[in-house]
Amino acid sequence: ALAEVLSFDDLPQRIECFDISHTRGESAVASCVVFGIEGPLKSDYRRFNIKGIQPGDDYAAMEQALTRRYTRLQRGEGSLPDLLLIDGGKGQVAAASRALEELQVTAVQIVGVSKGPGRKPGLESLHLPGQQKVLHLAADSPALHLIQQIRDEAHRFAITGHRQRRART
Repeated sequence: ALAEVLSFDDLPQRIECFDISHTRGESAVASCVVFGIEGPLKSDYRRFNIKGIQPGDDYAAMEQALTRRYTRLQRGEGSLPDLLLIDGGKGQVAAASRALEELQVTAVQIVGVSKGPGRKPGLESLHLPGQQKVLHLAADSPALHLIQQIRDEAHRFAITGHRQRRART
């Protein structure tokens, strides 16, 4: 269902999702979770402590995390995903697009996932780079359920890392 919605010719074999967690800009942490055909690939999960940006600048944090991650992947420290989910809307998608463009990574489809009105599950919007049109999937769509599961796992992993970093501080 997800391949159909995003017009993939084949099933995406590897999906990565990034999320940023911070408290009023402090102790920002980015998470990267990875899913394959069989489900979560926890050994491939990564966290990035965000440094050197204006506190609360989620766009710069996203760009930094993606630049660090995909620089390593280009060096052969892992596999590029077929699909990159970003927890956020147009701004985060633009930051992700800039980061991948600078690294000349072109084979990865980016999709932003923003929460709907009232942050209610099932009302998420999907944002594609360079498109004004936003996709809305039915609340009972298997594609949306997969996206929600992956996004929620990235969110959980980011919050856990952020809490650990804040506790150390």
